[in-house]
Amino acid sequence: MFTFEYVDFSTTSLEIRSRLTNEDFQPLATLLRSLDLGQLIKQIEALKTTDAAILYRLLDKERALEVFQDLDTVVQAELIESLQQEAVVDAFAALEPADRVALLDELPATVASQLLVGLDAQQRQATAVLLGYQDSSVGRVMSPQVITTLPDFTVGQTLERITPQLGATEHGHIIMVVDSTRRFLGALRLSELLGQPRNQRVSAISKELPTAQAAESDIQAARRAVDRHLDLMPVLDNEGRLIGALPLSDAIDLLEDAEESRTARSAGTEPLYRPYLGTPLRKLVRARIVWLLVLAIGATLTVKVLATFEQTLESMVVLSLFIPLIVGIGGNTGNQAATTVTRALAMGDVRVRDLGRVIFREVRIGALLGLCLGTLALIIASVAFELKVGLIIGMTLIVLCAVAAAVGGAMPIIGKFFKADPAVFSNPFISTFVDAAGLIVYLSVAVIVLGQ
Repeated sequence: MFTFEYVDFSTTSLEIRSRLTNEDFQPLATLLRSLDLGQLIKQIEALKTTDAAILYRLLDKERALEVFQDLDTVVQAELIESLQQEAVVDAFAALEPADRVALLDELPATVASQLLVGLDAQQRQATAVLLGYQDSSVGRVMSPQVITTLPDFTVGQTLERITPQLGATEHGHIIMVVDSTRRFLGALRLSELLGQPRNQRVSAISKELPTAQAAESDIQAARRAVDRHLDLMPVLDNEGRLIGALPLSDAIDLLEDAEESRTARSAGTEPLYRPYLGTPLRKLVRARIVWLLVLAIGATLTVKVLATFEQTLESMVVLSLFIPLIVGIGGNTGNQAATTVTRALAMGDVRVRDLGRVIFREVRIGALLGLCLGTLALIIASVAFELKVGLIIGMTLIVLCAVAAAVGGAMPIIGKFFKADPAVFSNPFISTFVDAAGLIVYLSVAVIVLGQ
């Protein structure tokens, strides 16, 4: 005996409209999973275009593809257009990030590609919210305009297919090879295609090409594209289907913007992203004031250290003359280590799990640097003042350089662990921290040497 669950269309329709009005998207997505294909199509057709687009976006990826394929061509076009409407984008942009990640998955590759074609960069950024692509992911910056062909096509068939498309994209010299479901199989250059017999099959001449996942970090993908000199890096969804590509020019721009941000933050300010003379004064102030406040608060540690060792400084006033030297060398040592490790992180040479190895390595480097500088300081200070002063300066530099290098090397990795820009944990923070640490080491060594 066969049984089936009867779903009342009117009751379900009322519940769907209520959920849409109240923006209860999570329960609505659960409700949609209980409907069969025919019921889903009826519900979508019964709603106004904006609500239909939101409803469609809540479907599971495979179900969304089934629904889209069963719609009339005219309805498909209307759905694509409505998905691009500001109201639909805003509905999902307003979700909390965690809810958005839990709720949204990528649209089917066919729909995603059609959705993005024809949009400018700013519109693509906004529409990427609908696709579930996170900030700083390749999905947010990729170009959807790619020329494709099928592996079973001959060279002649491919030329007939792609010729009308060549004028619509700047990247027509690279042809992507995909199967009937848009799974990426390889690529070939237009020049290679033209040099082959017209009856040659595309599958015999296409080549593998490094790819990027849509959810992958845009900087990592851009660096890989630049390192491998890829004119066009294919961008795939979770199922390996082609949804766009990252042009080499865009990859270079991404790396330049990242370097600008890193340079600005390492100097204790925020990047401006516009010409200096064209930036309003309030934005310039805002870009600098936060870091100045952070550094001012950190500087109070230095004052507290000096107050603690006031008696030691009074007993040997000459020690105060070397404070700028100690502070400067410590800060520079830490900044050198931080800059080196930050670059290594960006290049992929160092990962979070390498924290222990980096600290151990930087301690040894710092100790060797301190030994060289300390020996020189011992000789000069002993001749200019007295042996005790030379010993204090020399011993301080050995210990301080080791500590500063370890801290400088560790901070970018700690920042990476907490999903923060390593540059933020770089020079300004390290300089402030090492200033206080340097004075503690310096005056503690003085206490030991002087026997106070």
